[in-house]
Amino acid sequence: METKAIREWKKVFVSDIGYISYELKEIVKPKAVIFLEGAMGSGKTTFAKDFLGSTDTMSPSYSVIYDVGNNVHADLYRIESEQEVFQLEIPLYLENKDYFLIEWGKKFFNTLSREIPESFAFYLLEINVNDTAQSETEEKKSFSRNFTLSEIQEY
Repeated sequence: METKAIREWKKVFVSDIGYISYELKEIVKPKAVIFLEGAMGSGKTTFAKDFLGSTDTMSPSYSVIYDVGNNVHADLYRIESEQEVFQLEIPLYLENKDYFLIEWGKKFFNTLSREIPESFAFYLLEINVNDTAQSETEEKKSFSRNFTLSEIQEY
């Protein structure tokens, strides 16, 4: 997978995620797959909920794929094999959809790229937690994050 960096956002706090979602929609036009990558607890699900305008619980403890209006969200954390990816029947979810956000999906990129209609462009949004607090009293959940958006060019 070859990528080209498009945009970076530094020191993003939870209160800034709405702005990032808005700007990302200005950059990434519909029909797009956006792989959300980052460590456990980095904010992938929080970002997906804001981007999709969802207040529902999105957690791998429940469903793997969520249909959210004109968009789809998948959390592949519990998926262990390519066969399980095929069994999800992802193309059925993508008819008339604008965005498909996928958490924990990068390891299945080759399989997913064959399953997703050619009309979709592919992007990678990496979310990294800054490992030091901006003040001594802050908890990890209030640390800032860095977001890096890349276009996936070859697959």
